[in-house]
Amino acid sequence: MNIALKIIIGFIALLHTYILYFEMFAWTTKGKKVFSSFPKDLFEPTKAMAANQGLYNGFLAAGLIWTFFITNLEWQHNIALFFLCCVAIAGIYGALTIEKKILFVQTIPASLGIILLLL
Repeated sequence: MNIALKIIIGFIALLHTYILYFEMFAWTTKGKKVFSSFPKDLFEPTKAMAANQGLYNGFLAAGLIWTFFITNLEWQHNIALFFLCCVAIAGIYGALTIEKKILFVQTIPASLGIILLLL
Protein backbone atom coordinates (compact mmCIF):
# COMPACT_ATOMS: atom_id res chain seq x y z
CA MET A 1 0.00 0.00 0.00
CA ASN A 2 1.51 3.33 -0.99
CA ILE A 3 1.92 6.23 1.42
CA ALA A 4 -0.83 8.42 -0.11
CA LEU A 5 -3.34 5.58 0.26
CA LYS A 6 -2.25 4.97 3.85
CA ILE A 7 -2.75 8.66 4.63
CA ILE A 8 -6.25 8.64 3.11
CA ILE A 9 -7.23 5.43 4.92
CA GLY A 10 -5.83 6.84 8.18
CA PHE A 11 -7.75 10.09 7.70
CA ILE A 12 -11.02 8.25 7.01
CA ALA A 13 -10.46 5.95 10.00
CA LEU A 14 -9.84 8.96 12.26
CA LEU A 15 -12.92 10.70 10.87
CA HIS A 16 -15.10 7.68 11.63
CA THR A 17 -13.58 7.37 15.09
CA TYR A 18 -14.57 11.00 15.66
CA ILE A 19 -18.09 10.27 14.34
CA LEU A 20 -18.26 7.31 16.75
CA TYR A 21 -17.33 9.66 19.60
CA PHE A 22 -19.88 12.36 18.95
CA GLU A 23 -22.73 10.02 18.00
CA MET A 24 -22.18 7.72 20.98
CA PHE A 25 -20.99 10.11 23.67
CA ALA A 26 -21.69 13.71 22.61
CA TRP A 27 -24.89 13.48 20.57
CA THR A 28 -26.78 16.03 22.65
CA THR A 29 -23.87 18.50 22.69
CA LYS A 30 -21.52 18.12 19.70
CA GLY A 31 -24.24 16.53 17.55
CA LYS A 32 -26.25 19.75 17.62
CA LYS A 33 -23.32 21.60 16.08
CA VAL A 34 -22.59 18.97 13.44
CA PHE A 35 -26.22 18.42 12.41
CA SER A 36 -27.48 21.99 12.69
CA SER A 37 -30.51 21.35 10.45
CA PHE A 38 -31.79 18.56 12.75
CA PRO A 39 -34.50 19.86 15.14
CA LYS A 40 -32.90 20.65 18.51
CA ASP A 41 -35.73 19.03 20.49
CA LEU A 42 -35.07 15.64 18.86
CA PHE A 43 -31.49 15.15 20.02
CA GLU A 44 -32.36 13.79 23.46
CA PRO A 45 -35.09 11.36 22.22
CA THR A 46 -32.77 10.04 19.47
CA LYS A 47 -29.72 9.57 21.71
CA ALA A 48 -29.87 5.72 21.62
CA MET A 49 -30.39 5.68 17.85
CA ALA A 50 -27.40 7.99 17.35
CA ALA A 51 -25.27 5.77 19.60
CA ASN A 52 -26.18 2.80 17.41
CA GLN A 53 -25.10 4.74 14.33
CA GLY A 54 -21.88 5.68 16.11
CA LEU A 55 -21.16 2.04 16.77
CA TYR A 56 -21.46 1.28 13.05
CA ASN A 57 -19.07 4.13 12.28
CA GLY A 58 -16.68 2.58 14.79
CA PHE A 59 -16.85 -0.71 12.88
CA LEU A 60 -15.93 1.15 9.68
CA ALA A 61 -12.97 2.78 11.45
CA ALA A 62 -11.88 -0.57 12.92
CA GLY A 63 -11.99 -2.23 9.50
CA LEU A 64 -9.86 0.50 7.96
CA ILE A 65 -7.37 0.42 10.83
CA TRP A 66 -7.21 -3.37 10.48
CA THR A 67 -5.80 -2.94 6.96
CA PHE A 68 -2.60 -1.51 8.46
CA PHE A 69 -1.94 -4.83 10.23
CA ILE A 70 -2.66 -7.24 7.40
CA THR A 71 0.60 -8.57 5.99
CA ASN A 72 -0.84 -10.46 3.01
CA LEU A 73 -1.02 -7.80 0.26
CA GLU A 74 -3.98 -9.38 -1.54
CA TRP A 75 -6.04 -9.51 1.67
CA GLN A 76 -4.91 -6.02 2.66
CA HIS A 77 -6.11 -4.73 -0.72
CA ASN A 78 -9.44 -6.58 -0.56
CA ILE A 79 -10.27 -5.55 3.01
CA ALA A 80 -9.34 -1.91 2.32
CA LEU A 81 -11.48 -1.93 -0.82
CA PHE A 82 -14.44 -3.42 1.05
CA PHE A 83 -14.37 -0.88 3.88
CA LEU A 84 -13.71 2.09 1.57
CA CYS A 85 -16.72 1.02 -0.52
CA CYS A 86 -18.82 0.77 2.65
CA VAL A 87 -17.83 4.31 3.62
CA ALA A 88 -18.52 5.64 0.11
CA ILE A 89 -21.96 4.01 -0.04
CA ALA A 90 -22.85 5.20 3.46
CA GLY A 91 -21.77 8.70 2.43
CA ILE A 92 -23.94 8.64 -0.69
CA TYR A 93 -26.93 7.47 1.32
CA GLY A 94 -26.28 10.07 4.01
CA ALA A 95 -25.99 12.83 1.41
CA LEU A 96 -29.30 11.80 -0.16
CA THR A 97 -31.20 11.43 3.10
CA ILE A 98 -29.59 13.73 5.69
CA GLU A 99 -27.18 16.43 4.48
CA LYS A 100 -25.38 17.05 1.21
CA LYS A 101 -22.09 17.84 3.01
CA ILE A 102 -21.80 14.15 3.96
CA LEU A 103 -20.93 13.50 0.31
CA PHE A 104 -17.87 15.73 0.64
CA VAL A 105 -16.86 14.53 4.10
CA GLN A 106 -17.24 10.77 3.55
CA THR A 107 -17.78 9.80 -0.08
CA ILE A 108 -15.14 11.89 -1.81
CA PRO A 109 -12.24 10.82 0.47
CA ALA A 110 -13.37 7.17 0.29
CA SER A 111 -13.67 7.40 -3.51
CA LEU A 112 -10.19 8.88 -3.72
CA GLY A 113 -8.93 5.95 -1.63
CA ILE A 114 -10.70 3.48 -3.91
CA ILE A 115 -9.14 5.10 -6.99
CA LEU A 116 -5.65 5.00 -5.43
CA LEU A 117 -6.20 1.39 -4.41
CA LEU A 118 -7.25 0.33 -7.89
CA LEU A 119 -4.40 2.12 -9.72
